[in-house]
Amino acid sequence: MALQKAQTGISGFDEITDGGLPQGRPSLVCGSAGSGKTLFGIEFLVHGILDYHEPGVLISFEETTDELITNATSIGCNLSDLISQKKLILDEVQIEHTEIEETGNYDLDGLFIRLGYAIDSIGAKRVVIDTIEVLFSVLEDEFTLRSELHRLFRWLKDKGVTAIITAERGQNTLTRHGLEEYVSDCVILLDHRSTEQIATRRLRIVKYRGSSHGTNEYPFLIGDGGFSILPITSMGLNHIATNERISSGVPQLDIMLGGEGYYQGSSILISGTAGSGKTSIACHFANSTCQDGKRCLYFAFEESPSQIIRDMRSIGLNLEQWLQTGNLRFSATRPTSFGLEMHLVAMHKLISDFNPNVVIIDPITSLTEIGNLFEVKSMLTRLIDDLKVRYITCLVTSLTKDTTQLEQSEVNISSLIDTWFLLRDVETNGERNRLINAIKSRGMAHSNQVQEFLLTGHGIELVDTYIGTDRVLTGSGRLIQQLQEKAADQAWQQEIESRQRVLATKRQILESQIAVLQAQIETEAEETRQLISQEQLKADMKKLERQLVAQSRKVESEHSA
Repeated sequence: MALQKAQTGISGFDEITDGGLPQGRPSLVCGSAGSGKTLFGIEFLVHGILDYHEPGVLISFEETTDELITNATSIGCNLSDLISQKKLILDEVQIEHTEIEETGNYDLDGLFIRLGYAIDSIGAKRVVIDTIEVLFSVLEDEFTLRSELHRLFRWLKDKGVTAIITAERGQNTLTRHGLEEYVSDCVILLDHRSTEQIATRRLRIVKYRGSSHGTNEYPFLIGDGGFSILPITSMGLNHIATNERISSGVPQLDIMLGGEGYYQGSSILISGTAGSGKTSIACHFANSTCQDGKRCLYFAFEESPSQIIRDMRSIGLNLEQWLQTGNLRFSATRPTSFGLEMHLVAMHKLISDFNPNVVIIDPITSLTEIGNLFEVKSMLTRLIDDLKVRYITCLVTSLTKDTTQLEQSEVNISSLIDTWFLLRDVETNGERNRLINAIKSRGMAHSNQVQEFLLTGHGIELVDTYIGTDRVLTGSGRLIQQLQEKAADQAWQQEIESRQRVLATKRQILESQIAVLQAQIETEAEETRQLISQEQLKADMKKLERQLVAQSRKVESEHSA
């Protein structure tokens, strides 16, 4: 029989546990001070009440009821309303250590009576005990400690409640006593670490009896909406590719990609040196997405939204209008605000909340300030995999510092990228000009030509480059070449026109000469016809004369006879 599970409702947690906590059994949540143990338990109770109609009880040995209510407000939980609706009981228990030392006897019968009454009074299905250290802080006898722990966990199982027991982390053990994890069905470790002045929260499922579960460390964030855990380690290569296309926002750039733009849900890399136009291409994509009535989420790590909006006006883009319509949202933070994992969780949460069609990260190389190349690539791999599963198109920009290795991304993510455009600067004739070419574009025919990249007052323009004897001509060199070619074309056209005029004149003269000759021939032909006619007439006259003479002689002969 499969283990029954109780969903926690905590974002991401039910995914990594394949359904939640073991139903009707106790689970241990341990961690250092400030790691979020109490808030984890509170959110477990609140979601149980609101989402799964399971009343809950929280027994606190350290904080008062008012303190718990106030603390829960920070993650958007209103405990007072739930208490008034008799769906939640908060019970604070004060234990005096001196009394324990004086009697010398210790058992949990009193706690069982108190907790049992609270559970039965509202039909509670969920229980949180916070924290267990207070119960056993003065006990030194390991046998007694183990016995009472076993009794507590067994009692909770017999009550059939799904329970969370919090515990402080020990020096070299998961808990101070080092025993709780052995009697728990599920052990969850919350970690709040600081590396190079950057704090990171992580969660790990140390143990889960009778169930498969994720074993990696998962970053989590405690925000206004409570816990948010990113369960992605690697989504795998099981996403479905689509044939739908989405415009880049630059018509000539679409032409370089077969005339239709990027694949929907693909990953795009725009890399290049400083000032080469990476952000401009990203903003054209954002503008085009919003024009089509879709949503774009723009993560900026170097510039504020106000600065990006102002700068893009210089090339004819009005991004502010899309902020007002809600199609565009900026998230601008310094990379050093928190660690890579926290950036990943925060980005994941924003993506889930906003549900964009396009995500832009500008630039990803800023993340190397808070992590090495392997860590940054690992983070981006998880993010890109998640976006592909959601069919969200992702465009990232990357600053290339080493001009001798332009065709290598600074964070080594080229293998994750479907379409890669490289921007570069060339210096000729005392000026710098921009070039763009497609390094690759999976699954589509794409141009292998290098084109000049212009930032104009009405947007990006791509123009054909001119190849000289030893270099590509751009900028003024290209303009000079164009003028020279235009002048050569005009001169050749004039030469052709001149030759055509001479030929036309010769043709006219020849035609006139032919006409004169034809007239002469006609005259001579007519004279010839007249001569022939006259000769024929003479012949006819002679024949007639002979006939008349012959006839005359015949008559005379007849008379003489």
